[in-house]
Amino acid sequence: MRIFLSTGEPSGDLHAANLIHSLKKIRPDVTVVGFGGPKMAEAGATLLYPLVDLAVMWFVRVLLNINKFFDLLKQAEAEFVANPPDAVVLIDYPGFHWHLARVAKKHGIPVIYFVPPQIWAWAGWRVEKIKKYFDCVLCSLPFEPAWYREHGYEGAVDVGHPYFDELAERVIDTTFVAEISARPGPLVAILPGSRTQEVTRNLPIMLRAAAKLALTMPDVRFAIACLHAKHRNLAAEILEQSGLAVDVELHAARTPELIRVADVAWAVSGSVGLELMVEALPTVVLYKIKAFDLWVAKKFIKSKYISLVNLLADAEVMPEYLTPVDVSNDLAAWARKWLSDPAERRKASQTLAALRDRVAIPGASDRAAGRIVGLIDAIKSRPEIHKGPHQAPRTAIDRPRPEV
Repeated sequence: MRIFLSTGEPSGDLHAANLIHSLKKIRPDVTVVGFGGPKMAEAGATLLYPLVDLAVMWFVRVLLNINKFFDLLKQAEAEFVANPPDAVVLIDYPGFHWHLARVAKKHGIPVIYFVPPQIWAWAGWRVEKIKKYFDCVLCSLPFEPAWYREHGYEGAVDVGHPYFDELAERVIDTTFVAEISARPGPLVAILPGSRTQEVTRNLPIMLRAAAKLALTMPDVRFAIACLHAKHRNLAAEILEQSGLAVDVELHAARTPELIRVADVAWAVSGSVGLELMVEALPTVVLYKIKAFDLWVAKKFIKSKYISLVNLLADAEVMPEYLTPVDVSNDLAAWARKWLSDPAERRKASQTLAALRDRVAIPGASDRAAGRIVGLIDAIKSRPEIHKGPHQAPRTAIDRPRPEV
């Protein structure tokens, strides 16, 4: 069995690695090639291009990299012709993946979306692309399959969020946790995002919030959880340029430990919110966006919330701010409330714990792998799969959809 797998985000790289491990448990003979990152490669995939290194966001940055994306489409098509995979599996990363799906379908290759983009929140019309190019959508949020059915697509199933698999298997450095815990004073964990642009935009607000909180609660400690050393260096530069008189620790690759030991967190919106929910850590969610970008986004966004946790709860259990302005006063106020009033902090934590117990169910990677293998085996068993190389394949819409 041969699978072409593609992901363009650090979180998707983790999902891809876990999916590969699950696929190998079912089909030890599986071969995985495609675009992704280091964790995908460590799991045994042949990486044709480190797409995670090209993680971009918003319109201008995409345009600046447009030639590279065209090159990658040509590279993928050459792979589809030379070594046709049994299926193409795509993880999030809309935009480029729409085009990659189109190329795969042109060559009659089944296409599966795992952890699909949240088109129900901001681009509902793109369900037509799903209908046209995708044989199956493996949803990570429980309400997504119903949305797809309401919009005329029957191939969506809920397998759960693979992030819960990663959290269940994650090993915490208990020595580091004990060391940080032993220091006096409550701790605010600052999580400025996994992309360089997110760190650049959001960290200055978080640092100003830290300075304001320190004025009224001087015993509070602050620690920035950076994805890697490059971001730690960037955070150090931002801190130095800010001129703020606030003592902040800088850590790389210590996010799980800092979440475990922290009393409160400020976090950029993203999948890390699920980890914060699992740890039941009271958190304020921030996503700084330019005023023009927000004006454009509001034309499309249909979701009530930007945080995955709030979407799962269908309530604002984590205060959130999608904003072009400085909300450092708000971040400081929430932290001050939780740190000065144990009852309020306990209430926020209990709400998150109840949500965790309801939705944080591991096994998504195994369930997804089972569906993928089942779909491939079902399609292979059909007589029409044995077509000549130049015959036009049926589309996903024309072909009867198997039960997967």
